[in-house]
Amino acid sequence: MTLVILRLFHRLVRDKRMSTHIALTARAFGAKQLIYTGNHDGSFEESVDRITEEWGGNFHINHVENELSCIKKWKQEGGIIVHLTMFGIELEDKIVELKQKLNKNLLIIVGGTKVPGAIYQLADYNIAIGHQPHSEVAALAVFLDRITAGKARKEKHLNANVEIIPMERGKSIKQKNKE
Repeated sequence: MTLVILRLFHRLVRDKRMSTHIALTARAFGAKQLIYTGNHDGSFEESVDRITEEWGGNFHINHVENELSCIKKWKQEGGIIVHLTMFGIELEDKIVELKQKLNKNLLIIVGGTKVPGAIYQLADYNIAIGHQPHSEVAALAVFLDRITAGKARKEKHLNANVEIIPMERGKSIKQKNKE
């Protein structure tokens, strides 16, 4: 199974921080790629690439022009589309069914500005992490953690240049030797 995130409608000035947080969450919780639509943003891509290089993992970021074409292509290739929306069915009611499809690739859609109705229709699953307004970053983190049973966030990236040493108090970061 490969987990890929589709971030809809990135806006250069307004969404840089939110889109970056979506990418960081996706990377830390087991996704292999973030695809985004809206404005192309080279500095956003560079920032995410720098973090991946420093902290490790196999994570890529790509811009596409048309979200509907991306979604349709994903479906044609046999992948599953999961749209995270507060209007969907509660994750708890679909988690067992979703975990049974983990042999397929999942495209997880998180919105930006108003999501068109076509996205709801194309999605195999419209999933809610609660039915109250909240951040798409929070929804993505909860979804990825639940779908991977917490394993992805505990993964050690062997290609990392830095590693956090867990401690009850204080901070400790181990710099790995760069050769």
